[in-house]
Amino acid sequence: MFESTHLLGPQKNFSAVFAGQAVGIKEVHDDIWLVSFMDYDLGYFDLDTRALEPLENPFGPKLLPM
Repeated sequence: MFESTHLLGPQKNFSAVFAGQAVGIKEVHDDIWLVSFMDYDLGYFDLDTRALEPLENPFGPKLLPM
C-alpha cells in the first residue's frame, strides 16, 4: 500500500510522510487491518468506520529504567 489507497471504497490518505514508501496492511480480524511500515506496526484501520487507530509511537524516545 502507499500514501493513499482504495481499500474496498473511497481513497484513504494515511500521511504525506509515506508518499512513495511501501506500507503494509494485513487483515487481523473481520474488517480490521494492521497497518505497518518496515518492521513497525503503526495502528489498526477499521474498514467499517474508515478510521485509523494509532498505536504508541514506535519512533518516539525510549527511556531506560534507572
